[in-house]
Amino acid sequence: MNAKVLIVDDQEQIRRLVVGILNGEYEVLEAASGEEALQVTREQLPDLVIMDILMPGMDGLTACSQIKSDPATAAIPVLVLTIIDYELNRRFAESLGADGYITKPFTPDELRTKIAEHLKPATA
Repeated sequence: MNAKVLIVDDQEQIRRLVVGILNGEYEVLEAASGEEALQVTREQLPDLVIMDILMPGMDGLTACSQIKSDPATAAIPVLVLTIIDYELNRRFAESLGADGYITKPFTPDELRTKIAEHLKPATA
């Protein structure tokens, strides 16, 4: 059975791009907001979450923090996907529980490599 990967981004074109890259390799779930991400994560228990930071309503860092503070979802790796490539942002994201950081734009190979790095413990 393929690992479940949740893609969270308020921009549909980014979700479509990531789904297109991962479809066939993973069971891909989608959410368009931080609030929706929390709901889908709690209901579906994905093996990995890829989350944009900048979203209206609940941002990705807040959603990441809530996923990591819930014992039922705390072990799920969260990769932050953002256009903001500042070291301070990376450290802040990590302090809130993010397991990795992917900067837009990214290549399909970069995305697949990051996902594989964080899924190894779950699928081994």
